[in-house]
Amino acid sequence: MKQFHTSKRRGLLTGALLLLGGFVAGLVASAGPDPIVRSSVNPLAVSAAVASGSGPLQSYADVAERAMPGVVNISTDKVVDMRAAHPMMNDEFFRRFFGDPDVPGQERVERSLGSGVIISPDGYILTSNHVIERGTKIRVLLGDETEYEAEIIGQDAPTDVALIKIDGSDLPHLRIGDSQALRIGDQVMAIGNPFGVGQTVTTGIVSAKGRTLNLINYEDFIQTDASINPGNSGGALVNMQGELVGINTAILSRSGGSQGVGFAIPTSMATTVMEILKKDGKVRRAWLGVIPAEVDQTMARALGMKRPRGVLMSVVNEDTPAEKAGLKEGDIILQVDGEAINSTSRLRNKISLSGVDHEAELLVLRDGEEKRIDVKLGELPENGIISPSDEEPAEDDTGIEGVTVRTLTDRARMQLELDRDVEGVVVTEISQASNAYYRGLRQGDVIVEVARETVKDLDDFNALVKKDKDRPVLLRILRGRSYQMIAIPR
Repeated sequence: MKQFHTSKRRGLLTGALLLLGGFVAGLVASAGPDPIVRSSVNPLAVSAAVASGSGPLQSYADVAERAMPGVVNISTDKVVDMRAAHPMMNDEFFRRFFGDPDVPGQERVERSLGSGVIISPDGYILTSNHVIERGTKIRVLLGDETEYEAEIIGQDAPTDVALIKIDGSDLPHLRIGDSQALRIGDQVMAIGNPFGVGQTVTTGIVSAKGRTLNLINYEDFIQTDASINPGNSGGALVNMQGELVGINTAILSRSGGSQGVGFAIPTSMATTVMEILKKDGKVRRAWLGVIPAEVDQTMARALGMKRPRGVLMSVVNEDTPAEKAGLKEGDIILQVDGEAINSTSRLRNKISLSGVDHEAELLVLRDGEEKRIDVKLGELPENGIISPSDEEPAEDDTGIEGVTVRTLTDRARMQLELDRDVEGVVVTEISQASNAYYRGLRQGDVIVEVARETVKDLDDFNALVKKDKDRPVLLRILRGRSYQMIAIPR
C-alpha cells in the first residue's frame, strides 16, 4: 500500500492512500445525481426502465442490477527482481568488500487485485493506472465468472487512468454519465472488489467536487463518503441512473481502511484521457508556459479586485505559447474556451488536455479590463513546466511585520547565483509566525517589485511599502531563477 502523508495539509488525517496490489489494489469513491426515490413511481415502469436501460430508478437494487454486470475484477502478475530489491544491492561499499548478497531466487511474481469498468460492448475497460502498473499479465473476471486475458491499450500515470481491452462482443457495459452535473449531496454507488472478496456495492453521497490532494499530477477528484476499501481501485462510481460518473482511485485514512473519505476520477477527465489513449496509446499534454498563482481574498484586495476571480499569471516564461500570444505577468485568466477558471489545478487540467496545437481562447483581466487572447498551445516539455526553486539562504526592518531585508549587493548576487542586472532587496530574516511567511515569503527571496513598481534599493522598498496601507502588500519576488507574486496582509 502506497501512503501519502498529508498531516501538514489536513491536520485531522495522517495519510492519503492509492490502494495498490493484493489487498492493496484499489479504492471506491461515491457520488451521484439526484436521489430519484418517489413513491409515485409505478413499480412496473421501474422494471421496464431496468430492462430497457433507460429512465429513472427507484431502489438501490435497481441501480446495482443495471451497473454491476459492467464492473469487473482485475488481477495482475508483476515480476519483481529480488536482486534489485535487496537493500544491499545499491550499497557499493557492501558489494565491493562482501560481494553480491545471497538472494534466494532471481525473480518473484507478485499478484494484486483491483477493479475495472467495461465501457463498450467490444471490451474496452477503464481502470486506475496503479492497478495494472508494471503488470506482466492482466486477467479480467466478469460477473458470470468468464475470464479473459487483457492487453494494455494505454496508460497515463499523471491522471492515474489506464485503458485495457479484452476480446469479446456484446459485453455488458456501463453508460457514461455527466460527472459535471453532479451536485454535492447527490447519492452515488461504488462498485468494486474490496479485499478480493468479490463484487461489492456501497452507497453514499457526493461530499465534494474538484478536490486536489497532490497525489498525482492532474487532479479533479470527486469526494464521497461511500465505504471505500483496498481492492476497489479502478471500480465504478455510478449515479442513481446507473451511469458511470467516476473511477475510484484513492482514500484518506488513518488505518488504511475506509473512514468515509474516498476519491474518484470524474468521467469528464477519465473519458478524455481514454479517447486519447485509444487513438494514440499515450497522452501528449498541451502547454501554456506560465507559473500561475491562486487569487484568494488577500491577493484580490492587493490587485484592487472586489472579489477573488480567476488565476494570476505570476510568471510568463520566455519563448512559450503564452509569451508569443501576448500574455503578461499580472494578467488574470478568467476563462479558457468558455470554461470558468478559479484555481491553478483547473487551469492546468484544462490546458493539458486541450490538445497540442489547439487554439485556446482565453478571457483575461488586465488592468481592470477584460480582453480575449487566442493562444496556440504547445507541447509540454519533457522536463515539465518551469517552477520556482527552493529558497536559497542569504540582513533593516521593513514595513512588513516579521520581515528584515537589505539592498541586494554584488556579494549577495554571487551567493544567490543571480545575474548582475538583477536589482531589489533580499529577505535576510523572516518570522515563521508572520503573515509574510504564511503567504509564502522566504529567506533568500529577492523582492524586485512592490505594488507593481520596481524596487532598486532599500529606500525604494520602504517608500513603496508605506503607500496605500489599506491594501495588502503585493510583491513580485525572484526565487532562484523564477519569479512569482505574493500578496501579504498588513
